[in-house]
Amino acid sequence: MCAKVAVAMSGGVDSSTAAWILKQAGHDLIGVTMKLFDNGDVGVEGESSCCSLDDVEDARAVARQLGFPFYVFNFSRQFHHQVMDRFACAYERGETPNPCIDCNRYLKFGALLQRAKELDRDYVATGHYVRLSYDRGSGRWLLHKALHPEKDQSYVLYNLTQDQLSHSLFPLGGLSKDEIRAMAARQGLINAKKHESQDICFVPDGDYAAFIRRHTGKTYPHGPFLDQEGHVLGEHTGIVGYTVGQRRGLGVSSNRGRLYVKQVRPEDNAVVLSDNAALFSTALTACDINWIPFDRLNAPLRLRAKIRYRMAEQPCTVEQISQDRVRVVFDRPQRAVTPGQAVVFYDGDLVVGGGVIEREGA
Repeated sequence: MCAKVAVAMSGGVDSSTAAWILKQAGHDLIGVTMKLFDNGDVGVEGESSCCSLDDVEDARAVARQLGFPFYVFNFSRQFHHQVMDRFACAYERGETPNPCIDCNRYLKFGALLQRAKELDRDYVATGHYVRLSYDRGSGRWLLHKALHPEKDQSYVLYNLTQDQLSHSLFPLGGLSKDEIRAMAARQGLINAKKHESQDICFVPDGDYAAFIRRHTGKTYPHGPFLDQEGHVLGEHTGIVGYTVGQRRGLGVSSNRGRLYVKQVRPEDNAVVLSDNAALFSTALTACDINWIPFDRLNAPLRLRAKIRYRMAEQPCTVEQISQDRVRVVFDRPQRAVTPGQAVVFYDGDLVVGGGVIEREGA
């Protein structure tokens, strides 16, 4: 089957090799790089670690080599609103968001997919390490983990809808990173050995609080560090600088041993500290739920779940308690259940769905 495909090209080896695989399969391709922000928008001097002119030119060079048209689409307004604004607002609410999830949801498989449809493209393809299948019995598209778990990126794609999945291609889901680089090198792709960035693209220095202050133009007042009984232990420098489980940079000494952030409370501008043992919880509630194999969970279900990107899945029982909320009870206590992060559910290699963590406990 020859399809019309828009390939999202970041300038890296993954998306470039995905384009080559699709080209070899006979698809009609256009390459697309999304312009998401200017370095000045995020307080970066010179070239950042993502979305730079070098990245655009690398993507353009690969498209030229493979013989298909290449375009740069300016989605900076949408990125500002749907990703950077959401990121800052979440920290102001005492949450810790994952902006890559919002970028996939609203940009790659939102704005870009819509633009691709307007250009009469059948699919958007990306270099994500996941796999798709179609279940004829239910008539639904299913999302699966990558064949090589060390590269699996299903966690950041759990909230894709049936429409988005049905118009997506993921050519790399069955390949390892070494295979991708070897394939790119054999074809002489310019970025076969290109370094991968592990940073949030708009916060390349990792200083989230400084970005938020620049982005919002706000100053965030100092407030109390409290213990769980409400005793003042010291003073924090603004709630946007803290996340559940954090130990470094607190500047608080205690005869109780090491202290960690237990809770960020914007309602009274307080940051609650505790020992490590108090960070463990067996339950959480989550909202903004998206299910992939079905529309609703009608009875409690045994699954495995991840509460952050880099962790092993943990056995749990999931119960839908309202139209848009679930309660999750883990077999064993989990450390630092963090509001704003995603909880993603799995059944073997199948991504069942997920949501945004509201709070720990029942």
